[in-house]
Amino acid sequence: MANQLQQENSPYLQQHAHNPVNWMPWGDEALHKAKEENKLIIVSIGYSACHWCHVMERESFENEAIAETMNRFFVSIKIDREERPDIDQIYMIAVQLMTNAGGWPLNCICLPDGRPIYGGTYFRPQDWQQVLLQIAQMWEETPDVAIDYAVRLTAGIHKAERLPITPIPSAYTVADLDAIVKPWVEQFDDEDGGYNRAPKFPLPNNWLFFLRYAALTKDQDVLLHVHFTLEKIANGGIYDHIGGGFARYSVDGQWHIPHFEKMLYDNGQLISLYAEAYQQKPNSKYERVVSETIAWAQREMQADNGGFFAALDADSEGVEGKFYSFSKSEIEDVLGEDAPLFLAYYNITESGNWQEEHTNVLHCDMEADQLASESGFAPDEWQSYLKEIKQKLYAYRQNRIRPGLDHKQLTTWNALLLKGFVDAYRTFRKAEYLALAKQTADFIINHCFSGEALLHQPADQNRAIPGFLDDYAFTIESFTALYEATFEEHWLFKARALADQAIALFYDKEEATFFYTSAAAGEKLITRKSEIMDNVIPASSSCMVRSLYRFATLFDHDDYLAIADQVFANVFPHIKQYGSAYSNWAIQLLEHIYGTNEIALTGTSASDWREELDIHYIPNKITIGGTKSSLPLLMDKEGLESKAYLCRNKTCSLPQKSVVDLLQLLNDNRDSSQIN
Repeated sequence: MANQLQQENSPYLQQHAHNPVNWMPWGDEALHKAKEENKLIIVSIGYSACHWCHVMERESFENEAIAETMNRFFVSIKIDREERPDIDQIYMIAVQLMTNAGGWPLNCICLPDGRPIYGGTYFRPQDWQQVLLQIAQMWEETPDVAIDYAVRLTAGIHKAERLPITPIPSAYTVADLDAIVKPWVEQFDDEDGGYNRAPKFPLPNNWLFFLRYAALTKDQDVLLHVHFTLEKIANGGIYDHIGGGFARYSVDGQWHIPHFEKMLYDNGQLISLYAEAYQQKPNSKYERVVSETIAWAQREMQADNGGFFAALDADSEGVEGKFYSFSKSEIEDVLGEDAPLFLAYYNITESGNWQEEHTNVLHCDMEADQLASESGFAPDEWQSYLKEIKQKLYAYRQNRIRPGLDHKQLTTWNALLLKGFVDAYRTFRKAEYLALAKQTADFIINHCFSGEALLHQPADQNRAIPGFLDDYAFTIESFTALYEATFEEHWLFKARALADQAIALFYDKEEATFFYTSAAAGEKLITRKSEIMDNVIPASSSCMVRSLYRFATLFDHDDYLAIADQVFANVFPHIKQYGSAYSNWAIQLLEHIYGTNEIALTGTSASDWREELDIHYIPNKITIGGTKSSLPLLMDKEGLESKAYLCRNKTCSLPQKSVVDLLQLLNDNRDSSQIN
C-alpha cells in the first residue's frame, strides 16, 4: 500500500511512495504526530538524481524488517532537499558537526520537536537497523541523555556561519588578495587541471574568479591553468560528448568517469563560464560546449510553460551510467567506416576504458584534434564531420531507456540558466540565446510569483513554498544581466523591486546579515540560518551583496552600499582561510581593489556599440544604455547621438565617439584617479 508521499509533486518523494516505511511529508501533521505520540523523528533527505539515495532505498527502506522498526518507534519524514533547502541546511550542519562529513542521502534522528540527536549519510542496512534499535532503546530508558545532547548540538547549529560584526576597512588591498590566492593556487593540479583531489567537481564560480583575477592582475600562470582546466573538463567524460551537458562531478581525478546525474544549476553556470572564457580567449571547443549544452537544455529539460526541469538521474534500468556508455562493437555497428577515427579520438577500447564496468565513457586527449588534422581535416571540416557522426550515435542512444527526469522547476536554478543564456548571447551574439533568456524570465514572472512575492517553485496542489534568499538573489542577478544585454529597463526595475523585498524579508540589521529564510515565513524551524560559504552554487548572501553593490552604482543609492559594505566586511576575514569556499566574495574583492568600469552607451547605436564592446574581455564592468532613461548615470546623457562614457567612483569621462575610443580610454585609465 502507498504511504502519504503518493500525494506529493516531488519525483524524489514519489519514488518512496510505495516503500513499506510509513513516510510522511514534512509538515504540521507529521510534527504534531511525533509530539503527540512522544516519538523520535527520522528526517531522511535526498534528491531524485542521487545514486546512493536509490541504493539506500533499495537496501533499507524497501526492507520489511527495517520498515517495521521505523514504523514502530519513529515518525519517518522524507524531504526533497531541492524542494526544502532550508530544512536540508539545518540537518546537514548537524550531521557535519556530529561526523565531520556530509552528503546525501542525509539521515538524521531527532527529538519529537525536531532537534537532532544522531545522524549520518548512507548506512548499510544492518548498520541502519542497529542504529535505530539502539537509539529507540536510549529514548525509552535514558531520554535525558538525548535531550541534553540535542540542546548542545542545536546551539552549535545556531552558531554555525554566524559572523561577528566587523569594522569596515578603509580600503582593501592587493596584499589582501595575495593572502587569499597564494595558498589557494597551491592546490592546483598541473597534470589534470582543477585541484589536486578526487572526486573532482567543476566548481564554475571558482574558475570564474581565477579567470577574472588572472586578467586583472596579468597573472599568466593562473590564466593558463584556468584554460587548461576548462579544456580538461570539456574533453573529459564529465561532459556528454554525444548529447551535450555536464554531469555533476567525476569520481576520479582525470575528469573521466562522471557521477552521471545532470543538474540544471551546474549547466547554467558552466554555460556562463565557458562563454566568458571564450570572450577572454576564443576557443572553438568552448563555443561547441556552450552550443551543445544549450541545445541539450532546450531539447531535454524545457517544459511547455517555458521553464526548465531540475535534473536527470544518474541511473537507468537500475545501473549508473548505462544510458551514456558504449561498447566498442556498438560504435562500430552504428558508425561503420567512420568508426576507426571516432574510436581513436574518444579513447574507446575493446575491454572498456571504464574498467570497473567493462564499457566505455567517451573522453578525448588534449592533443586529440591533432589526430583529425593528421587525417586530412581542416578545423571547420572536422567540426562538421564530428557533429554528423555524433548525431548518428545520439539517434542510436535515443532508443535506450532514458534516465529519470526530475520535473521540479526551481526558481533559483532557472535563474542560473537564464544568466547562462544571457552570457552566451553576449559572447556569441546568437538571437536564439536571447530569446531563450527572455522566455525563461517570462516563466519566472508568470509561474514563480504569488502576487508580488517570489516562490521557490511554481505552486502545486499541496503548497506554495515561499522563495528563499537564493531564489531572490539569483533572480535579481539574472534580471539585471538581462537588462545589461538589452537595455530594456523594466527588467532592471523588477530586479530592484525584488532587492527591496529581499532586504525587508531576509536582512537583519542588528546582526548585519542576510538570513536564508524569510522573517515573514509562517513556519519556524529549530534555528534560522545564514548562507555564507560559496559552494557548487555561490552562497545566496554573496550573490545578494554583489547585486547591492551594483544597484548602489546604478541607482546612486547609499543604503544599498551601506548594507553591502557591512556584510562584506563581516565575511572578509574568513576568505583567506579557504578561498575555494568564498570564491564569489573573492570576485567582489577584485572589484573593490581594481574598481568597476561603469560604461554608459547612449543614442541610437547603443545596442550595436554594446555588441562591439562585448567582443573584448572587460571582467569588471557594468553596461547601461539607451536613448532615454531615468537611471542617474544616463539622465544627463540622453539623446539620439551615439556616445560612450566611462565612469568610475562617481566621475565620468568626456563623451567618446566610438567603441575604439572607449577601449583606448579604458587602457589608458586603469587607475580611477586618471579619469577626467
